[in-house]
Order: sequence, then structure tokens, then C-alpha cells
Amino acid sequence: MRIGCSRQIGLCVLTVWGMSATSFSQARPLPGLDVQQIYQRLLPQIEKIPIFDHHAHPGFADDPDVDAMAAPPGSAALRTRDTNSELVAASKALFGYPYSDLSPEHAKWLVQKKVELKQAQGNAYFSNILDKLNIEQGVANRAMMPEYLDPKRFPWVFFADSFMWPFDNQRERARNRDEEVYIPLQEKMLHRWMQQENVSKLPPDFAGYLAFVSRTLEDNQKKGGIAMKFEVAYFRPTKFGDPTRDRAEDVYERFVNGGIPSEQEYRTFQDYIFRFLIREGGRLHLPVHIHSAIGIGDYFNLSEGNIMNLENILRDPQYSNTVFVMIHGGYPYEHQAIWLAAVQNVYMDSSLMELAMYPSEFKHVLKEWLETFPDKITFGTDSFPYNQTLGAEESYWLGVQSARTALAACLAEMISEGEVNEAQALQLGRGYLHDNAVEIYQGKVH
Repeated sequence: MRIGCSRQIGLCVLTVWGMSATSFSQARPLPGLDVQQIYQRLLPQIEKIPIFDHHAHPGFADDPDVDAMAAPPGSAALRTRDTNSELVAASKALFGYPYSDLSPEHAKWLVQKKVELKQAQGNAYFSNILDKLNIEQGVANRAMMPEYLDPKRFPWVFFADSFMWPFDNQRERARNRDEEVYIPLQEKMLHRWMQQENVSKLPPDFAGYLAFVSRTLEDNQKKGGIAMKFEVAYFRPTKFGDPTRDRAEDVYERFVNGGIPSEQEYRTFQDYIFRFLIREGGRLHLPVHIHSAIGIGDYFNLSEGNIMNLENILRDPQYSNTVFVMIHGGYPYEHQAIWLAAVQNVYMDSSLMELAMYPSEFKHVLKEWLETFPDKITFGTDSFPYNQTLGAEESYWLGVQSARTALAACLAEMISEGEVNEAQALQLGRGYLHDNAVEIYQGKVH
């Protein structure tokens, strides 16, 4: 909505997407009796919109590169448990599953069906899953890309957290059993980047380390990477200070060859490296994706990982050239988080929420976002291969179906309440499912 005032004629002209103010009356607080009919009319049109899935982890359950982390023991929300009957519907839609449950004896059919399709289709297997769901492209947020994913259909987003953990991490690993799983995987990831860059040993000086980091980002971009991703909320608080280079350099050169930095010394170094990485994102026109929501495991700290802790970073003028995508939209702080999208270079991604919430609840979140900054929100499935039976395929289906139905429901209410007309509603829907994300990458994706 824009209000423009002309001094010459002393009038204010209200325009909404180019339409005159006389086209609308006051929006109503409740939908009318027509909302169900509008929903039924909208849903088939929304199902025809091709999707750009902004966040997923496509791959097979036995592929260790699906993520840079592994899942420690923890509790799953009701809808994300393998007892969810919707997963049967997913298996029927994608594979013609003939049973009405996923009991172990019946699930063997599904596992065997997938094996047969993988053998017959090769590297077209996951592309065919996208085709069945009308997904044009699906971001592959993975440690490394495999040969069985077509890079034209699966743009790569790589992980950047490991650059913040180059020292002896004995203290970091000992904090809890989650970190006993996470931190060794960060060490492994850093050594993989070193191997990629032919670096046998960490540089002795800080300038050399920063050059190694920059070179890795540049090479990953040349290999098809469209963004870098942080899962840092799993490892430490997301409130970052702004130390000088001298302080970070002092820590690096004292501990690069051994010794365990204190928690404060390590945080000082990490604060600087995190900011260095996002500055490099601006230089390279490489968007920065940040995990900004709940996490797996028993020790993920919601308050320390609160998306609002990142406000000092997102609103810092020195990063105005860096595009930020807040993965998972800050859930369960999504109502506050949407206001961070007021910053010109900040976007919200809804992945995970479509899986954790049922459509009846997710539609409320989506409606609030569409009524606030509709051009700054993007869709993602957070698809992941949980096991051989319930793989990335079924979570793709669940995320897509949840989002399309919730989107149709919230847009139907907005139309019935007089907030938008049907043409504008479909424009908003296409923006959320496709256009808003594609615009971020400026020709690097379809």
C-alpha cells in the first residue's frame, strides 16, 4: 500500500497494486459465508503455481552429506512423528502404496518400491519427485552435492559454520551430549574445506586464514553454490558482538597451533569470523541463510537461539549489501520475526512450519505474513530423509500439500474480508511459492 500526495493539487491518491481507492471498502474483521466457495475456487489455481522450494535437504537416508550435522536423541512434535497418518497419503500419492498403514510388514513394500525406482530412474529419481509435486526447483542445503541430484533442478546451498571452530574443541564438545555429536562434525566439515582448497595445515597467521575462508566461498560459488548457510544456533548463542580484527587475530595466533581458548576468547574469534563471512556474502553477492527457529536434540536453547538476537546484525548498515534469508522464519517467534522483514535485505522462509504445524494453524501464520510483508516471504519444505521408509520424498509431499492448502485458506479469508481481490490474492500466492525467492538470486536460478 502506498500513499502519494501531490502538492500541486493538494490531493492524496491511495493506490493498491495500481488500483484506485474506489475499488475497495473498509476491510471486514470476519470472513463471510462465501469463504468456503472461494477456497474451493482458489485451490486448483494455487496447485498450478510452480514452486521454488527455498530450503530442503534432498537425498537418501544413507547419504551422510544430506546435512552437515546428525540428529542426537530427542522428542519429535506430534505431526513429525512416523505415526502421522498423512504419511500414508504421501506414499499413496507418490508411489501407489497399496496399504492403509505403515506397519513394518507393509513398509517393506514401500522400501522395495523406492529401490526399484532408484535403479530404473537413476539421477532422474528426485527430479521426478519434484515433477509430481509441481516443484520447479528445490534448494539442496547439503554438506556436498551428490551425482544423483541434477544441479539444474537442485541449486546448492553450502554450510559455513565450520570456519568458526578451528581450534581445540574439547571444552565445546563437553558441554552436553548434543555437542558431542555436533562439534566433531564441524571439525570434519572444516577439514573437508581444507582438503578442497589443498590446505594441509591451518595457516599460521590470521590473514592467511581469512584468505582461505574467502577462497573456499569463491570456489563453492563457482561450483554452483547460490548461498551459504549457518546452523550456528545449535552451537552457541546467536547474540554476536563486534570485536576488532586485532582481538580476533590475537586469539587465532595464540591457539592455532594448540591449546584450548576460554569460552570468551572463542566467542570473540567467532563473533569476528561470523561477521567476516556475512561481509564476504555481500562482496560475492552470495545470500546468507541462517537457521532461526527451534532445533533438534535435548539441549537446543530457544532463548539463546531466538531470532531477535540477530537484530543487531540484520539492521547493521555495514551489511546492507548482504541478503539474509531467515530459515524457518524464527518459529516459534514467527509473529515478532516478520517485522525483521521490514529491513530491505531480509527475507523470511517458512520451511519447517509447514511440517510442524497442521494447515489449520499454519494458515494463521501465513495470513499474518501476507498481510505484513508479502513480498519478503518465501516457501520451503525442509524435506529430509528421516529413514528408509519415510524419506525426503514424503516430507516434500507433506510440506507442499500443507502450504498449498493453508495458502488457499488464508487467501480465501483475505478475499472474503475485503483485503484483496482474487487476482491480487493469486499474485501474492505466486510470490510466496515462487517469485519472491527467485528474485533474490538474480538469474542464478530459473
